[in-house]
Amino acid sequence: MIAKISGTLAFKVPGEVIVDVGGIGYQVFIPLSVFYRLPEAGRAVSLHIHTHLREDALQLFGFLEPDEKGLFLLLNSVTGIGPKLALNILSGIPTDELARALREGDHPRLLSIPGVGKKLAERMIVELKDRVAAQSGEEMARGDGPPLMRDAVSALVNLGYRRAESERAVRGIVQGGEGRLAEVLKEALRRLSQ
Repeated sequence: MIAKISGTLAFKVPGEVIVDVGGIGYQVFIPLSVFYRLPEAGRAVSLHIHTHLREDALQLFGFLEPDEKGLFLLLNSVTGIGPKLALNILSGIPTDELARALREGDHPRLLSIPGVGKKLAERMIVELKDRVAAQSGEEMARGDGPPLMRDAVSALVNLGYRRAESERAVRGIVQGGEGRLAEVLKEALRRLSQ
């Protein structure tokens, strides 16, 4: 699993970049909010990555901030929202506004996002309201803990574990203290295999 890419920004267009890392160009899909904050081509860039694996494709989705990646993963967990729609949603609203709209159940704000209809807005609120509120509380309490937790859960989901059981396993490990991603994954895999 690829969790972070640092290299030279070789090419950028709205929705997509190519990052050159030691002569290998990685195609990374990004929301517009990330595109507008990227440096010019030829400059150094570092992106937090979500690796999305399907039968017919391996896709990378990139974000400048761990919080953007976390919100992308939450959106991706909603029934009917895949990676492309999640990127579209993040392109249509700043992440802090989206989190606030979900916490407060702000239907009109969600409906103003291109691609989000009435049913999808309702589903997003129902499925994410409590998780976004809990995530905000965790971020305040743990500082760097949540990005570690999100990366570990993402890795376990990509390995085929269900999100809920992955979150439970990782939460128990991360609450005991901070650590490196490899250590957290090793312990989570041990717990999940029992």
